[in-house]
Amino acid sequence: MDTKSNIRLELERAAQSRAKGNEGQARVCARRAAGIAVREYFAQRGTQVKSASAYDLLNILKDDPLLPNELKQTVEHLTMRVTEEFKLPVQADLIAEAQKLCDWLLKDKK
Repeated sequence: MDTKSNIRLELERAAQSRAKGNEGQARVCARRAAGIAVREYFAQRGTQVKSASAYDLLNILKDDPLLPNELKQTVEHLTMRVTEEFKLPVQADLIAEAQKLCDWLLKDKK
């Protein structure tokens, strides 16, 4: 399966999890989708990354000077810790934000 298909699958899983009321799993799937895109983004630029973790890849991406500020905020949301009630401390739709980040990271890819 190619990168875009894997991303689409994870985002579909995220939407299905949300529809079932499992927002925690939706966040995990959205983060995984973003991680797939980040891995491809770095690979296309010849950047070696040691971790396969979506969380680690997103944290590395935060320092990319080419990443627009708006998307840096998206990365912050995707890596944000949840509260003791397992909620994000901000209002954010991580599925939509992950989609936007993936689109930007893979914008030059067919």
